[in-house]
Amino acid sequence: MEIVTFYRGHPNPPKTTQGAHLGANAIITCNGKLLLEKRKDCELWGLVGGGVKRQETPLEAITREIYEELGLRVPMHQFKKLGVYGEPGRIAAYRDGSIWRMVVVVFSLELQQEPELVISHESSDLRFFTKEELQSLPIVVTHSDIVEDWFLNL
Repeated sequence: MEIVTFYRGHPNPPKTTQGAHLGANAIITCNGKLLLEKRKDCELWGLVGGGVKRQETPLEAITREIYEELGLRVPMHQFKKLGVYGEPGRIAAYRDGSIWRMVVVVFSLELQQEPELVISHESSDLRFFTKEELQSLPIVVTHSDIVEDWFLNL
């Protein structure tokens, strides 16, 4: 059962019930392939990342999330800030009734070799994909434009 439904560019998205939610996500690549996680909350593929806690910067948050979701300790200086995605229609609607506008800071991280990854309780799978493999993959709508932008700029 889905815990969350994501919206972006939907003609009739649900009205938010909460303030804007700040998140951090990472475009993690190795040998031209992009790492995605299969999320347990919606059974779609998405970028690694999550919410920024009250006393964190987005960079601190993505560093923490990479450790929590992948088991990798990555120094903050290895991340490159790519941009911010936060148009008004980027929404997450949760089963508990909370509906958030999402503002996401996106970072990139290039790995020199594929590491051994640890699947967290938030994911059911972690895999690196080629651009071609991504074409038929069900990706979270609030991440699909970020992935498209990444490959357009390669």
